[in-house]
Amino acid sequence: MQHILSLVRRCVEDYNMIEEGETVAVGVSGGKDSVLTLAALAKLREFYPKRFDVTALTIDSGTPGTDFTPIARLCAELGVTYQRIPVPIYEIVFVCRKEKNPCSLCAKLRRGALSTEMNRLGLKKIALGHHYDDAVETMVMSLFLEGRIGCFQPVTYLDRSQVTQIRPLLYVQEREVRGAVRRLDLPVVKNPCPANGTTKREETKALLLQLEKQFPQLKKKIFGAIQRYPLYGWSLEEEQR
Repeated sequence: MQHILSLVRRCVEDYNMIEEGETVAVGVSGGKDSVLTLAALAKLREFYPKRFDVTALTIDSGTPGTDFTPIARLCAELGVTYQRIPVPIYEIVFVCRKEKNPCSLCAKLRRGALSTEMNRLGLKKIALGHHYDDAVETMVMSLFLEGRIGCFQPVTYLDRSQVTQIRPLLYVQEREVRGAVRRLDLPVVKNPCPANGTTKREETKALLLQLEKQFPQLKKKIFGAIQRYPLYGWSLEEEQR
């Protein structure tokens, strides 16, 4: 956890993600990334110079076989309030509409439900579990699939919902996430989604793994290019001014 916390704190400070006295919600899907984000921020609040609180929100899409009881127990252990918001996303996407490419609609419905709940609770900031590899994969997918150079931002303000998204795990590589979750014995909720493991992101992940055998440290170079180019919202110099 000390190694993860050092990376999370540096990322939070580099991009000024947390302000004094605010409550940061963590969107907890139950996957390894969001669970580690929750655990790391819950620990960071104990010593971070800017005082802040943490709460956890889960959008329960109604996917058969999903049980968030372990997440509720983890939140109790961490001293974090927890809310599970049931939304019939699985029924809409897979039963009613029978989407062939369900990920985009599912993500849109989740974002909408999360923003609605945050507005209801008066919360203005949410931490998402995107990590280092997610940023690299998004950059490559943007280039290959859309013909443009782009990626999500470390900090994103959403005008319509007036919610700010932060991504404090951006300096943590996926292998480090897996290792930390295993060593800390954090609960991970099994994802029984029918589309799990068959997405374009999984194809991109496999492609990058293959390319790194021929081009060592390729992901490190792509991540560095995102910051040095820099893509919008990624400039460290702007944040430090």
